[in-house]
Parts: sequence; structure tokens; C-alpha cells
Amino acid sequence: MRPSNSTDTPSARESKPAWSAVPLPVKREAERILGSPVVRATRAYGGYAPSATFRLRLADGRRYFFKGAYPLPADSGVSWVLQEEELVYQRLGELIAPWAPAHLGTIRQEGWHALLLEDLGGSSVLPWTAEKAQRAAKSYASFHQSTYAQPLPGWLPRDAKPFGACWSQLDAETGDLGRLANLAGSEAGAASEWLADHVAALCRAEAGLAAAREPFVLMHVDTRSDNIRLQGDLLRLFDWPFAAVGPHEFDLAAFAQSIEAEGGPCCEDVAAWYADVLPLRRDVLGASIAAIAGYFADRAPRPPVEGLPRLRSVQRRQLKASLGWAARALGLATPTWLASVAD
Repeated sequence: MRPSNSTDTPSARESKPAWSAVPLPVKREAERILGSPVVRATRAYGGYAPSATFRLRLADGRRYFFKGAYPLPADSGVSWVLQEEELVYQRLGELIAPWAPAHLGTIRQEGWHALLLEDLGGSSVLPWTAEKAQRAAKSYASFHQSTYAQPLPGWLPRDAKPFGACWSQLDAETGDLGRLANLAGSEAGAASEWLADHVAALCRAEAGLAAAREPFVLMHVDTRSDNIRLQGDLLRLFDWPFAAVGPHEFDLAAFAQSIEAEGGPCCEDVAAWYADVLPLRRDVLGASIAAIAGYFADRAPRPPVEGLPRLRSVQRRQLKASLGWAARALGLATPTWLASVAD
């Protein structure tokens, strides 16, 4: 078992503002909406972005969550997507309950944009165990099953398809596969040979994602340990800016590889538990696995992003989990060079 979140140390965390940095009008508006003064605001870490996130305790004992975006320096590499997330809470409330937290209100003051949400508690899935992963997978399948083959709003993006072109783009751009291979350090030569032998198969497989046909579901698209809580048998999902419509196999593939990447059960086990509730189409699942691996093959070798110190490390771990799974699913030679890719 690999250590989970091995780079999630205070020195590697995103720089998040303290409650003292939140403008007074924003605090007052939060208290007005929630109906009681804030007596304690504890910074909540997780995710990649330096958003202003706090677990609030009110004078009357109730607890809520504050998630805010604020003005950033012009040279910041961070792009806020809070507007997209707010839209999901406002328009899809009935579809995403009970999996999503309740949305209590929105604040726009002093250049800040903040959401007030139900507090789902602290991290509850790491370290992953087989028992927790099984409960999470089955609840995730139930979430997808709730919108399976149902009419979904036209304003939602159909965003799985763009993921299905990463391998072909890497293959077409001079030097991109070489940069990917170089992540393997002393095994870069072996990585180059493996990629040369198998990139065509990966391109063919990922193309199947764009060809996937309905029935579709409402997808979360960003399901991983820092965006979820497990409350009994119910998986709670937050961070919704990327919600889209597409094949449930894609959402499952992205979630399963993140569990393995964090030291949990293998992707195949997670997929099997999920399929006990909602069956998976083998061809669409294979295309989704190849597409997810292609996404991390594209992102992991990129330079660090200012303000997001853990991003590339997490993406390298997910590359190892997702590409290993893709090789197994597609019957390719084992990419042993992945063991040489540093977290």
C-alpha cells in the first residue's frame, strides 16, 4: 500500500487566508444570513486552490462551512470557478441532494464571492480501507443511478468528450511523449519504448469516449478524497464547479483511480463494488480509463503552477494509478517504469 497524501504537509499546503483577512462586511453578511454571530472560524485545508475555506461555529452552537474567492495578484496561476459551483447549487439542488451539502446563501462584498454551505465535518475517508472504499463506491453508483437516463438541463456541459483526445494530442506534439517519459528518471528509456509501442492503442481506446452514447448521468467530474465525506453508507460530494452530463463510467473511472493513487484498494475492486449497484459498459469503461490516463499523462509533466504547490505531485500519483489500470484493462504490457516516477 502506498502512503496516502504523502505530500500533504503544512509546508506543501496552499496558502489560505486567515479569518482575520476576511473583510468585515463579508463576515457581517455571513452572520446575517446564518442568523447568529461567528464565534470560531477554523481554516479547512484540502483540494489544490488557495480558496478561503472555514468551518464556522456560531454562538448558538450551529456549524456551517464558508467557501470564498477573493481578489488575486495578476500573476497568480489560480482561476476561481466559484460562480460555476454556485450555479449548480442554485439550479440543481433537488438533483444533487442528499449527496451534496445544503446551500444556505451567497455573499458578494468587497470583491469577495463566498458560499455558505452545510458543514459536512472533517476528512473521513483517509486512509482508505476496503470497507470504506466499498461503501463509497456503492453510494457513488446510487448517485449516478438517480439521474440515469433522465432528462438533464441543457445548460450543463457535456464535458467528458474533451478528455478523449489527450493521448492523440501528446502523440502529435513534438517532444510531449518525451517529457512524459522523462518523469521516469533513470527509466526514461524504458518509458519511451513503452509509450512508442502502446500510444496508438491508447489513442484508439480514448477515442471511444467521444463515441459513447446515452444513457448518460449527472457527473460530478472531480470526485476524490478531499471533495467527499463518508457518512455511514452515504457519500457526500462537494466542490461542484465541473458538474456535467456524460457516461457514468467516466465519473467512476476518475474516482476509482484516485482511490488507488491514495493507497486504497485497486481500481478493479472499486469498479466491481460500483457495478453491484449500477452496471458498467465494458467498452465505455475502457475508453474512460484510457482517457483519464491520458489526462494525467498530459498534466503530470507540466511545470508547477504558482499558488498550487501540490498539484503536480498529486497528478503524478494519479498518472501511475490510471495508466497502470489502463494497461491492465487494454491488455498492454505492464508499464514497470511507472515505479520510477517520483511523487
